[in-house]
Amino acid sequence: MSSQNGASHNGGLTLWFTGLSGAGKSTIAEIVEAELRNRGLRVEVLDGDVVRTNLSKGLGFSKQDRDTNIRRIAFVADLLSRNGVVAITAAISPYREIRDEARAVMRDRFVEIYVKASVEECARRDVKGLYEKAFKGEIKEFTGVNDPYEEPTAPELVLDSETHSPEESAALVVAKLEELRLVPAEVVA
Repeated sequence: MSSQNGASHNGGLTLWFTGLSGAGKSTIAEIVEAELRNRGLRVEVLDGDVVRTNLSKGLGFSKQDRDTNIRRIAFVADLLSRNGVVAITAAISPYREIRDEARAVMRDRFVEIYVKASVEECARRDVKGLYEKAFKGEIKEFTGVNDPYEEPTAPELVLDSETHSPEESAALVVAKLEELRLVPAEVVA
């Protein structure tokens, strides 16, 4: 990650959290958001469910509609990060090709974070009962059950949310961002 076109000139970058529904993306993203705000950074979270309700209303869950939804999220994240904002996305974004497309646009402003958890663990955590419905065939095209999730091949960070708490995972994200010199180190008083 060089700094010639990236975050270091204006502080903008995109943290792209990807993983199955229930893996912990939104929870970790919220903790990271709070920490980055505490460090004086401008931060916006683009949560998959919220974006789908507001920016992508009317889209279904076909591959084409999912791709359109993720491209819209990437467009907004790129716009924010080009203008000095840390954009945090927390969307399943199941298809590698579209995530790679977002990376190609944002280049060194793009940090992919794979929140890894098994389908079984995600189903156990599922308070909405979506996995149960998908297992019964009541929900078609549900990622990880009857629609594929393509794991990232070279993310900047992999978080195993079955072995790390959300707080531990968020600390790993911030440490990685410090290591990459994308955010200022925490000032210890």
